[in-house]
Amino acid sequence: MLRLRQICLVARHLDPIVDELKTALGLEECFRDPVVLKYGLENVLAPVGRNFLEIVAPIRSDTAAERYIDRRGGDGGYIIILQCDDPKRRRSIYSELNIRIANSMDYGDFIGTQLHPKDTGGCMLEVDHQEGNVIDGPWHPAGNQWENAVQLKTVKEITGATLQAQHPHILATHWGKILDRPVVASAHGHVIELDNANLEFVSSRDDRGDGLIGVQLTVNDRSGILKAAKRLGLPTTTDHVTICGTHFYLSETNGFSS
Repeated sequence: MLRLRQICLVARHLDPIVDELKTALGLEECFRDPVVLKYGLENVLAPVGRNFLEIVAPIRSDTAAERYIDRRGGDGGYIIILQCDDPKRRRSIYSELNIRIANSMDYGDFIGTQLHPKDTGGCMLEVDHQEGNVIDGPWHPAGNQWENAVQLKTVKEITGATLQAQHPHILATHWGKILDRPVVASAHGHVIELDNANLEFVSSRDDRGDGLIGVQLTVNDRSGILKAAKRLGLPTTTDHVTICGTHFYLSETNGFSS
């Protein structure tokens, strides 16, 4: 198993972004994790179907999150978080590739592995294991009541993420080795196929540097989302809205495209 389970964005201020996600995308908050306080952060998680969108924000001035915001010139994509069923084998791959583990988490039912972004490139990559290996089931970072917050009226699921890079083929090839997945060509760049989503690597579209720039969503009401976003004054095109410095690509059919 290797599935996209969570995408984390980083913002200077948490609550305004949460309000935009609720109003434009119809999401509902499910959990605020007190554990992140030790990293100088506050956070919110919201389910998107059976997976999750997380927003983190610094609450003190010496955090890696604040440095990341400064380096990339504002709010934006921060961490891609995958779910696996073989954490020991995957850690052996990281060791063989000399990929450092930036943060190792063990909560009994959950083993988390954040890889060092200087070794992965692109953005921070985290590959976690939840006891039981239940597809779309319990997820420790989201708390125990997250299913009560699932809202499917507007947005159904996350189907992928887009990373931009100065050399997208090189970055995709590197991530393919880390994830032990093949890289295939796409209309826009290069793709790594996960069990439930795609990671697409494209040429840089702005001057913010390599990073996570987009989230692909399957939605029920694209026009309604765009209308709500415009009322909030958010940047929109015919097929995406920008929230927290990240493009949310809106498709009313299943599949990944950007």
